[in-house]
Amino acid sequence: MTETTVKQEPLPPAIERFVVAWGEMGEVWGVNRSVSQIHALLYVSDRPLSAEDIAERLRLARSNVSTSLRELMSWSLIRRVSALGDRRDFYEAEADVFEMVRRIAANRKTREIDPAIAALRQCVASAEGDARVSAEVRKRFHSMLDFTEGVARSFDEVLQLPTPVLQRLIKMGGAIARFAGLTTGRKSKRGPTADP
Repeated sequence: MTETTVKQEPLPPAIERFVVAWGEMGEVWGVNRSVSQIHALLYVSDRPLSAEDIAERLRLARSNVSTSLRELMSWSLIRRVSALGDRRDFYEAEADVFEMVRRIAANRKTREIDPAIAALRQCVASAEGDARVSAEVRKRFHSMLDFTEGVARSFDEVLQLPTPVLQRLIKMGGAIARFAGLTTGRKSKRGPTADP
């Protein structure tokens, strides 16, 4: 009996729940559910899996798995690996959560923020030479462009921070803003109370 004819055990409930939840979150973020579920399965897998293994465990069509694997590889979230004595390709996910998030963030910036900046720059340039565009609208274009470019710069700087620094910043949370004098402290989660 070959490995491909062995019936896979059902996923443990915790792993199945993670795969389903990651797929649902992926859809909210605009990522195909199958792509997200395959990524989740590979992330929690102790060993690389073949496309056949993935298709059987997630009950997905083999063609869907192949397309999804290509997309995950284009995001650098998974890599193809070989196994001695086996001609099939196997896949494993980036296991370092900080590196994984960096790759997702960098790809989203490339696909979403960078094109927005390019479009805003075109709007600013086009508005400058058009008397039909009011000074107020030109000001708004500039304001939106300045904000978006600032976000992109900050984004790039955060992504380049070493993992230990990023971990510490995340743990500090709002303390950074308070330390810098940008906020006065935590706001109460309770709303204003009325006097009796």
